[in-house]
Amino acid sequence: MCMTMTRRLFLLLIAAAGVRVAAGRAWPLPVASGETFEVTRTEEEWQAILTPEQYRVLRLEATEPPFQNKYYDYHQKGVYHCAGCDQPLFSWRTKYDSHTGWPSFWQPLFSDAIGTKIDLKAGYPRTEVHCARCGGHLGHVFDDGPAPTYKRYCINSAALVFKPVT
Repeated sequence: MCMTMTRRLFLLLIAAAGVRVAAGRAWPLPVASGETFEVTRTEEEWQAILTPEQYRVLRLEATEPPFQNKYYDYHQKGVYHCAGCDQPLFSWRTKYDSHTGWPSFWQPLFSDAIGTKIDLKAGYPRTEVHCARCGGHLGHVFDDGPAPTYKRYCINSAALVFKPVT
């Protein structure tokens, strides 16, 4: 009985997601229950300040194509900031080539710079990463990165703005 209920719940979630996509509704679902952010804007304000690709990634939780984005093969010294609110997120020192086609980091600049939630949109649970200051979707974190953290923060370039070291 418990297994049937679990399967039913899973199928219901998948069906609801399909209906939402078929209806043309954008995701953002709530980032986390009760979570609030320092930087908040209306959807119209976000659309006015972000490029269409940044809006799609940061606000609608889209994923850009691999190997066709700005920072996957970028090797300058500096800091990657949130494109939505300018929060410093990742250092060039923790960036590495994960061979996935997206910029990957083994650690955020500060532990409180990002937040996470469980993402079921792919049909299986993944850990979504968002900016702790504005809630913008950044990408996902996986447990297959290099030492010392063994984490791979797989981040969309469109969610980032790079600022070189001066």
